[in-house]
Amino acid sequence: MARSDLLVALVKAGATGDRHLARTSAEALIADEKANKHTVLAERLTAALRTNLNGSHVAAPAPAVRGPSTRDLFVDRVPQRRLADLLLPPVTREACEELIEEQRRADVLRSHGLEPRHRILLAGPPGNGKTSLAEAIAEALSVPLLTVRYEAVIGSFLGETAGRLRRVFDFARTTPSVLFFDEFDVVGKERGDIHETGEIKRVVSSLLLQMDDLPSWTIIVAATNHSELLDRAAWRRFQLRLDLPAPGERQISNFISMFFQARPVLSDLGKSPDQLARALRGSSLAEVEDFCTNILRRFVLSLGDGRPSEIVEHELKVWRSRVSAPSKKKSEKRGGETSPSDT
Repeated sequence: MARSDLLVALVKAGATGDRHLARTSAEALIADEKANKHTVLAERLTAALRTNLNGSHVAAPAPAVRGPSTRDLFVDRVPQRRLADLLLPPVTREACEELIEEQRRADVLRSHGLEPRHRILLAGPPGNGKTSLAEAIAEALSVPLLTVRYEAVIGSFLGETAGRLRRVFDFARTTPSVLFFDEFDVVGKERGDIHETGEIKRVVSSLLLQMDDLPSWTIIVAATNHSELLDRAAWRRFQLRLDLPAPGERQISNFISMFFQARPVLSDLGKSPDQLARALRGSSLAEVEDFCTNILRRFVLSLGDGRPSEIVEHELKVWRSRVSAPSKKKSEKRGGETSPSDT
């Protein structure tokens, strides 16, 4: 929203006593000031937002004796990966480019009474680019990537988790950013599951309310390996629901080509990308990247004396002897348990 429109909205809210309009307009103004690096003014506006319309001051909530600060509830980092560096299905790439354009040209949409999309669900097997895509969207929009830390958010006392989630969203409302929930099924699980406690149902209900109240200048990206576990109401909240499937041989070959073209120090690998892709068939993109990086490590440590073709052969032997990932059938035999590393 343009700054002039925000000021008009604030005056209108003050004249009519519309608390919701006053809060959302003030949050938009704070977000705009933060984006322009006007930190002092943004902090003054945030403090003013704690004042009731009748002039009485709302005291800031006293920090709990136990429990993390708001900043400890997420990891804030500057994104590095670019969308152009990722191997994505064409439809997924096009959808993300459209969302980025909507965010960049939000003023045009708002002038016609429309808002840009800002809620994205990424689903697919682990290691195929969900986290990287969230980072690339943040990089394209020049905003920080805020990754929610479940070990800090999830509490053992009644209402603690919902309260901490609310603090995360309160921060995101006044900070243009990409708010990233990895393994979203941890907090967005189906409420109809008879095996779940009442607490997780309260958490999901609170989460849905916070998502509905999140302004469009903050993008929420949720990633899951198990979309079938998500609450149906949570699933419906997302305006973009994109699949990131495991790569085929052609995609693996393209990834290997891109990796080594960017590192011309390794010229003759002794095998073509297509041959390596056949050997790595069935791997995730994260595993393929690890394989290529290991080759680069061995070459660097050889101080240029190692032959790339021999290093590749050695790494292929190691690769063939690796421990296989747990199969779905094995997990089902153990009662549906999954490994904590299955992300």
